[in-house]
Amino acid sequence: MDAILVTGFEPFQGEALNPSWEVARSLAGETVGVHYRVIARRLPTVYGRAGEELVSAIREVKPRAVVCLGEAGGRTHVTPERIAINIMDARIPDNAGQKPIDEPIAPDGPAAYFSTLPIRAMVEAMCGAGIPAHISNTAGTFVCNDTFYRLMHFIAEESPGIIGGFIHVPYMTEQALHKQAPSLPLTTLVAGVRTALAVVASALGPAGVPKC
Repeated sequence: MDAILVTGFEPFQGEALNPSWEVARSLAGETVGVHYRVIARRLPTVYGRAGEELVSAIREVKPRAVVCLGEAGGRTHVTPERIAINIMDARIPDNAGQKPIDEPIAPDGPAAYFSTLPIRAMVEAMCGAGIPAHISNTAGTFVCNDTFYRLMHFIAEESPGIIGGFIHVPYMTEQALHKQAPSLPLTTLVAGVRTALAVVASALGPAGVPKC
C-alpha cells in the first residue's frame, strides 16, 4: 500500500498543543482512497530544521503525496495554501530562538512555488461535507511557509513524481477558551483534513501516479 505523508508541528509560543500535530496523529494509520495509508510525522517549529526532517521523512516513507499541516491562529476555516514564497521573515522567534528578517530560504531558488495538491477540489469537498474551508493565498513568512517552500523545492529538484502542499488549520476549541479567538473542534479539523486527503488519493489514482 502506498503512503500519504502528513506532518504537523510541535507546539510553539508557549502553547501546550498544536492543532496541526493533533490532527496528523489522529489520522495516522488510516486508509484513504483504498490504496493509501496515512503516515504521520511531527516536525519542530524551527526554520530549516523542519524542512530537513521533512525531507528525511520523505526519503524514509517514499510517499506518493505529502500534506503538511500548520496552525493559523485567528483563522476561521481550514485553508489549503496556494503558494509558498522564498522568504523568512519572523514576527516571533521560532523554537530555537531564531528570528530571521527578510532572508531568502533558497538564495538560488525561484521566488515562489505553487501547491501541486488539488486545492480547489479539496475545498469543494470539505465545504460539501459541512467543513468551513477556503483557499488561502498566503502561508505567511514563519516556519509554515518555510517548510512548505522547502517541500516544494525538494520535489522540484529531486522528486517530481510526488505531489505536495500545505494546509493551515485554526485553533482547536480547547486552545481558544481564553484567547477570544476563532476555533474549531478537533473532530471538525480531523474530518476536514480526512476529506481533503480523500481528494488527494483520488487525484493520485490507484497506481499512485497523478491522473492526467
